[in-house]
This record gives sequence, C-alpha cells and structure tokens, in this order.
Amino acid sequence: MDGPVIAYAGPRGEAPPGTEATPVVRARTVMPGLWDSHTHLLGTRPDQFDYAEIAQEHPATRAARSTRSLRRALDAGVTSIRELGGLGLYLAPVVEEGLADGPAIYAAGSVLSTTGGHGDVHSFPVEWVRDTARLGADFRLADGEAECAKVVREQLRRNAKVIKVCASGGVMSVIDDPIHQQFTDRELRTIVEVAGLAERSVAAHCHGKPGIMAALTAGVHTIEHGSYLDDEACAAMRETGAILVPTLTIIREVLDSGRVAPYAARKMAAIAQTHRDNVTRAYEAGVTIAMGSDLGGTGDGTAAWGRNGREIVLLTEIGMTPLAAIEAATATGPATLGRQAPRSGLLAAGYDADVLTVDGDPLADPSLLADPSRIIGVWRAGTRVKDVTPA
Repeated sequence: MDGPVIAYAGPRGEAPPGTEATPVVRARTVMPGLWDSHTHLLGTRPDQFDYAEIAQEHPATRAARSTRSLRRALDAGVTSIRELGGLGLYLAPVVEEGLADGPAIYAAGSVLSTTGGHGDVHSFPVEWVRDTARLGADFRLADGEAECAKVVREQLRRNAKVIKVCASGGVMSVIDDPIHQQFTDRELRTIVEVAGLAERSVAAHCHGKPGIMAALTAGVHTIEHGSYLDDEACAAMRETGAILVPTLTIIREVLDSGRVAPYAARKMAAIAQTHRDNVTRAYEAGVTIAMGSDLGGTGDGTAAWGRNGREIVLLTEIGMTPLAAIEAATATGPATLGRQAPRSGLLAAGYDADVLTVDGDPLADPSLLADPSRIIGVWRAGTRVKDVTPA
C-alpha cells in the first residue's frame, strides 16, 4: 500500500523494487474491505424504531451517537458505505478530515417521499414534517414534477453522491402499503433526469412490483429490497443493468427482536418469506446483487451497526455461493454509485487501500465475516485502524 492507494498486489517475488523493507503482516486470509451499500446513520437510542420519536431529537445528539456506529462499522470490516437517508452528509467530511474514525461515506442526504408515503412521518401534522425537512432532516416530501426536481437539486447542493427515493410504500411507516407505487411515472423520470445531469444515480426503495417496474422504466440504478420481484421484473433488471440490494438483515433483525410496533410487525411478517424467495429468484435469474444490511441502530440493540456482515451469511442462505456473496460485499459495492463509483472493492493496483485480514477462510465459513472478533486487521485508506491478535 502506498498511502491511501494499493500500489501492488501479487506474488512477493514480483513486487516493485524498493518494497523489500515493507513490514510484513501474516494472516490466513487477506481481502478487500467490505462495502455495505444500504445503511442509515440515524443516531437512534438503542431499540428505538418510532421515527416520530427520532425526528424530535436534535441532529447534533444523533450525530454524536453515530460516531460510535462508524467505529463499529470499521471493527466489522466495513470500510465503505452507501448511506441512504440519515446524517451521512454531515458525518462524511468529519471522517475525511480524520476527526472521526469511520468508513468512507457516500451519502444520499434526505430520502425523497410523496406526502403520505414511506418517508413521511404519518403521526405528525404534515406542516411539521415539511418544516422539519427544510432543516435538512432525513426525509423530504415532494409532490409533482417541479417539486421533485427542486428537492433533488437540494440534495445535490448538499453534495449528495446518490439520490434515494421511495418508489413504493414501506414496512416501518404507519399508513402506506408496501405493495403500492407512490411517485408517479413522470415524477420518477424527473428525479432520475435531474440526478443524471449531475452524474448521480438513483436508489429506489421498492417492495411492490408496480413501484419496481415504474422505477426501472424511469432509469433508477438500484432497487432496494425488491420484495415482490417476479420473473418479468428480474428480466427488466437484467435488461437495464439495475442492481438489487436485498437488505435481508433488517427483516431478520426486526422479526427476531419482536420489539416493533404492531403495524410494522404485521407488514414485516407478510413480506418476509416472499422477500427471501424472490431474492433467490433474482439471483438464479442472473440479476446483479450488492450487499446492503439496512442497519441503522446504535449500541447493542436491534438492527445495530456492527452486525453488517450478517448480510453475507443470509445471502448464502438464499442460494449464493460464499464467493458470490463476498463479491456482492466487495467488488460490486462501488457499482451501486454508478458514475460516482470510486476505484474500490478489489485488491488491485490503483484501488483504495481498504484491506481486511481474517482469522480463517471465509470461503469455507462465511460466518467469519459476521463476527467482528474474527476480523483481526482493518486498513482504511492505507492506515491500520484495527489490530487484533488472534486467540
């Protein structure tokens, strides 16, 4: 490694002259740092799931909590994240300045939602939601093509690297239905067009097929969740080159916890098996898959940062080989950013010097990557940020 970039990767005997004195680190496995392509830096209290409560806390308080989440990400081997709604835009420069330890953050800014959609806070008066959103909160309501264009430009002005839109209803929101499409076809096309002028891709939260197909027709780059993908939708994803980010972890975490509101528990239970089956369908159909956990919690509570590698194990459970799951968590991650993609996710000259050493062979046992104690070394931009002696 030469500063933040890999200078050479290959047999020691073929290394460039002058590297003989380079310190040697020995480990059973060396691999690229992990990419978690769907995360949220929300800075919640442990086991806090009600967004009406989250929205009433000052962003500075939540940002302070999120610094612990960033550290836990590194300890779990995550060296880059795509942050799709939260405080990532505010925390990214702090990490780049070296004032907080954390992965590289490629943030979306506020999530775009229709009034009454998945990104709305249904228990608030709508005037409160709009006022809160104007302060740069985690969500932004937009209705009509002109307003959609404006709110995309707002995120670009904040230096968002990707745009996040709720193309269907969701699970953790109160009133809407995950199956229903939310933005109109014309609104989605406007969002994609304005983002594309700045070479930004669009990530579309989609559970139901109507939203998935509308988002793909509009030109979104990634489908998040994809619960109701069918053969037609998979074919459309292959044709357009769209990437699926399944987020199996969040569903498992929430169901295992049993600590969510009844409305969310009902919706989660309704989609869980369908989601797993259709992620398998997508993989078998040749859809490109990237790892994304959808984790956003703090501490040791449900959906907390630090368990990001669980997604790799869950991807193998739906049929992916360990190598394919690891590729989804490394080499494919940067591609989720489209034209904003950095040279990352590979052990190759010219790529980010984000590197892991693992106490074991993840190809034989992918669960090693879900156990931060087995990730014994982490380098972020060429600097070692985790150093553990194996037991």
